[in-house]
Amino acid sequence: MRGIRIGRVFGIPIQLNLTFLLILPLFAWLIGSDVDELVQVINELFGSAIDAAALTTGSIPWILGSAAAIGLFLCVLFHEFGHSLVAMHYGYEIDSITLWLFGGVASFAEMPEDWRQELVIAVAGPIVSVALGVISFVGFVVLPATQGSVKFVLGYLALTNILLAVFNMLPGFPMDGGRVLRALLARRRSHARATKLAAEVGKMFAFLLGIFGLFYNLFLVALAFFIYMGASSEAQQTVMKAAFEDVTVRDVMTPREKLDVVDIRTSVSELLDRMFYERHTGYPVVQNGRLVGMVTLNDARTVDEVERDAYIVKDVMSGELTTISPSADAMDAITTMQQHGVGRLPVVDDEGELVGLISRSDLVTALNIIQSRGPSTSIRPRDPTDVIEPR
Repeated sequence: MRGIRIGRVFGIPIQLNLTFLLILPLFAWLIGSDVDELVQVINELFGSAIDAAALTTGSIPWILGSAAAIGLFLCVLFHEFGHSLVAMHYGYEIDSITLWLFGGVASFAEMPEDWRQELVIAVAGPIVSVALGVISFVGFVVLPATQGSVKFVLGYLALTNILLAVFNMLPGFPMDGGRVLRALLARRRSHARATKLAAEVGKMFAFLLGIFGLFYNLFLVALAFFIYMGASSEAQQTVMKAAFEDVTVRDVMTPREKLDVVDIRTSVSELLDRMFYERHTGYPVVQNGRLVGMVTLNDARTVDEVERDAYIVKDVMSGELTTISPSADAMDAITTMQQHGVGRLPVVDDEGELVGLISRSDLVTALNIIQSRGPSTSIRPRDPTDVIEPR
């Protein structure tokens, strides 16, 4: 999830997604508009006597709304730190923590597959939220009644942190409760099977949440949609990871001897002709046999039709290459493509020589074949000297 980086804590980049910048003032307005009713709820729950009239005059409601909204999202940030720091303890790398429309998300470079580790990481966030709720409540209790404004904010945070912990523990995979469910299911099942089951439960939860939201709160409908999509996406990713276990880039790539390349001096007009006849939309670019760039159909389109004979590939190609080693895992190729937004990767050996090309279509074809072969059939590693028939 992309966002505006605002700093780094414990070595973890902290980001604000654009949706957060929209939802924060909305939350502040909603809380400020509802101070009177919120005070009544807090007084009834905690047996306090906060004077609502003193908090609903002038600009005080909007100040309280802003303070409570900022405090809530800070608590969400601490919640994500709970997950992240425990994960780092187990040796996992955290790419970032991002605050966004529905709270926060910690992006892991790699998700744990050990059920015990996942269980501890999953419950760490809700435990932090409960702790923050207790701390807020203690502050609420010890403050004198004259500090009505501060007591309101602390009471609000005490309540919302407990609700946040409870809600996150519902079995809506990939929420915390869904991850706890997957960890428990993985005790006697494969990680992929446990993920599939947890994702099905998560999608059912999302469906019910969406129905409930239609009658009570449209915000819950949007949340249900993202839970459903998140469950589907992670389940698919896990199935792919299981399918590509022990499969390397060399096993899937188109090898150099069967690879179509273009010379750096090829005209853009000739390039487009080749794309039409060879049905390719991207080529590695070589100069004197060495890889120097990649050129795609989008690159060629930047040149006006009347000038395509005058321009050569060198003028439009991308020289900033994202490459991968032939010994890398096939899943690493998928991850790299996703991170860089590309559809193909040149495969380069330790000497910097181009040895092949791997594309999304190669990976999709390989996945379909692996799934057709069945999980009990192993993949024979490709020998670099094998003779490969054209696909």
